[in-house]
Amino acid sequence: MAAFGSAFGRPAAAPATTAGQPWNPNNDMEVTEPPGDSISSLKFSPKSNHLVATSWDNQVRCWEIAPTGASQFKMQMGYSQPLLCSAWAPDGTTVYTGGCDNQVAAWNLATNQSQVVAKHDAPVRHCFIIPQLGNGGGMLVTGGWDKTLRYWDLRMGTMAFRQELPERVYGMDVKQFLLVVGTADRNLSVVNLTAPHQIYKSLPSPLKFQTRCVTCFPDATGYMVGSIEGRVAVQHVEDSAQSKNFTFKCHRQDADIYAVNAVTFHPVHGTFVTAGSDGSYNFWDKDSKQRLKAMQKCNQPITDGAYSSDGSIYAYSVCYDWSRGHAEHNPATAKSHILLHSPHDNEVKARARTRTGR
Repeated sequence: MAAFGSAFGRPAAAPATTAGQPWNPNNDMEVTEPPGDSISSLKFSPKSNHLVATSWDNQVRCWEIAPTGASQFKMQMGYSQPLLCSAWAPDGTTVYTGGCDNQVAAWNLATNQSQVVAKHDAPVRHCFIIPQLGNGGGMLVTGGWDKTLRYWDLRMGTMAFRQELPERVYGMDVKQFLLVVGTADRNLSVVNLTAPHQIYKSLPSPLKFQTRCVTCFPDATGYMVGSIEGRVAVQHVEDSAQSKNFTFKCHRQDADIYAVNAVTFHPVHGTFVTAGSDGSYNFWDKDSKQRLKAMQKCNQPITDGAYSSDGSIYAYSVCYDWSRGHAEHNPATAKSHILLHSPHDNEVKARARTRTGR
């Protein structure tokens, strides 16, 4: 990564001081030179504190984040259509992006070159690298609005196989050998990646409204489903553990109900944070079934969130998510921001459930 760090980028900027602004009520650090349109995904490198963001302005951007919160813009790559998703290669040298051009491109950060590695018949909503597939060489898996899940052999440059899905892909995640896809019409498809050619389990979402996001447990024994109705379901894969399933409400205020846009697990402590269209992010512990910390609300929705590999930084994007349509979009105020939160122990460390009663 020496070439990436030295050949590209501008000098590191001091941590942006936007504390107290309507988009930053929690006094978090702000990334410099954010995207010019709504942000669709955030991902940290598994090998360093490099952060990428994809956006509806057709660009993917990369920053280096210092422990102090200072951000250094490194580079960006442009495409012909809005981008919807991103994924890092395990070695941190390449970023994969998919979007409305129906393609996934591999962006080599050392050379700042991009090439198409996968194609769909409709926009690509999610993409992930699965290192354990492809005879050790890794495979790219992509989910699209063409109702398919496709696996790609990156060494051969060809599609290995495809899986038909009941509807368009809305949410998707991979952890170890567990892959879970949430599609339109509230369908859930669970794949055991030791036998990826078949769907291990198909079931309706336990939530009554449209799926917004899906996130696998760190130990791959289950997954979370977030919906547009301000509710999250905690689901276990195996039938023997179904008694542990439950749902809970979040991102609501009085009669107003907001979408849960992202659920992200802490890489060390196993607790999680939800981010919603109400502009808030909240920390939770699923095992003790309690909220650890509720944060102040930003003046715009939070569209995505991501932890750094060691969990010392939580990045989240504040921008308009179009959940209220074109009529409520004000270009003068709907600016995009990426904020960096340094979690405290009381926000991310699990604690025993508080019991009440006699």
